[in-house]
Amino acid sequence: MEDKKTIKAALLGLGTVGGGVYKLMNRQKEEFPYKIGANLEIEKVLVRNLEKERPGIDSSLLTDNWQDILNDDSIEIVIEVMGGIEPAKTYIKEALEAGKNVVTANKDLLAEYGGELLDLAGEVKKDLLFEAAVAGGIPIICPLKQCLAGNYLTEVMGIVNGTTNFILSKMTHEGMDFEDALKIAQDLGYAEADPTADVEGHDAGRKIAIMASIAFNSRVTFSDVYTEGITKISAKDIEYAKDMGFVIKLLGVARKKEDGIEVLVHPMLIPKNHPLASVDDAFNAVYVHGDAVDDAMFYGRGAGEFPTASAIMGDVIDVSRNIMYGCTGRIACSCYKHIPVKKVEDIESKFFLRMTVDNTPGVLANIASVFGNNGVGLEKVIQQNVKKDLAELVVVTDPVKEKHLRDSMAIFNGMSIIKKIPAIIRVYGA
Repeated sequence: MEDKKTIKAALLGLGTVGGGVYKLMNRQKEEFPYKIGANLEIEKVLVRNLEKERPGIDSSLLTDNWQDILNDDSIEIVIEVMGGIEPAKTYIKEALEAGKNVVTANKDLLAEYGGELLDLAGEVKKDLLFEAAVAGGIPIICPLKQCLAGNYLTEVMGIVNGTTNFILSKMTHEGMDFEDALKIAQDLGYAEADPTADVEGHDAGRKIAIMASIAFNSRVTFSDVYTEGITKISAKDIEYAKDMGFVIKLLGVARKKEDGIEVLVHPMLIPKNHPLASVDDAFNAVYVHGDAVDDAMFYGRGAGEFPTASAIMGDVIDVSRNIMYGCTGRIACSCYKHIPVKKVEDIESKFFLRMTVDNTPGVLANIASVFGNNGVGLEKVIQQNVKKDLAELVVVTDPVKEKHLRDSMAIFNGMSIIKKIPAIIRVYGA
C-alpha cells in the first residue's frame, strides 16, 4: 500500500539467521500493511565483506560501515544477528542512544549485559526485544514477560540446546556412545567442529540465565549458572536409567525457593512420563510452573534459519506496531527484585551414582556408612555385572545438599575398595 507509512529497518549480519530474516521480510511484504498498519522494509544490511557473492540479496542495501546505519535517521529498527559480545554490544548501545529500537538474537550478550542494555532502553523509551535469544522459534520470552505476568513463577526447566538433545537421543534410542553420536551431529551440521559450548552446557547456561531473570524478576547472569555437560554420560548410564523408568536429558533448571534462586545446567534423569522426556532429536522445549497456570510447556524447533528468523520477525512486527502507536519502550527491564542466587553446594538434589568397587564382603556396608555419616540417605542400591574381583554398584540417593554428597565423594576418593566413580547424575524429584 503506497499511501501507508514505511518503517525502515537495518540488518546487522547476513549469515544463516540474517539471511532467513531477509527472506521472511520479503515473503511477508504484502502482509505488513494489514499486520502493522504500515509498510516494513530493509533499508541497509551491515556485512563484513562487500565483495562476497550473496545470491538473492539486493547489493545496493549492503554496507560495511556501521556509521551508515547509525547516522541514517530514517532507520527506526536495528536487527542484530551478528552474535558475540563486541562489536554487537557497542552497536546496540549506540543504536538505542540514537533513538532506534533494537531486536537481537544475541544470547551471549544478553546473558552477561542484558540488565545494562535493558536499563538503557528504558531510559530512552525504545524497545529492546530478544525472543530469538532463547529456544529459536519457540515463543518463550514474550510468554514469560507478558502472557504469564499474572503468575508467581517458581520453576522454568527446559531442553534448550538442540545439539546435546540430538546426541542424547541417538545414545538413548540407538545405544550409541557419546563420541559416535557427536560425530553424527557434526556430520549433519547440528554440532560445530568445536562443540564445547554445546556439550559442556555453556549455551544452555546462557539461555537459562535469561529465562530465570525474566521468570523471577531478578537479574541472573551466566556467571551465576552452575554448568555440567554431557561428555561423561555413557550408554551404560542410559541403560540403567531406562531400567529404572528414566530418560537422561541435558536440562537448564531454574527454581525460585524461599532462600533464593537455584539455576543450573546439567544432565538429569527424568521420569519417562514427564513431558520433557519425549522431546527428542534437535527439538527444544521449556516447561514452566506458575501458581495460577500450573504447568505449561512450549515445544518446537530451537534453532535454524527460519525458526530463529520467525522469532526475530515476531519481535520486529511487535516493535513496528509500537512505533505506529507511539508506545515504544513500554516493556523494559523486568528485574525489579534482588533475589540471591544460591551456591550449588547449598542446592538439594537426588543423585544417581555408578561405582566400580571391590567384590569383597563388607564393601556395601562401608559405602552406606560413609553416606550415612555425611547425611546422605539411600533410596535404591543395585549391584550388577559382578566379576571375580570387581562389582558395579548403582546408587540413587534421597534428596541431599550437594555439599554433603561432595563430602562423601572426598572420602570415597581415598578408599582403596572403590576403584572409580564414572557417573554422578542428578535425578528429578528433589
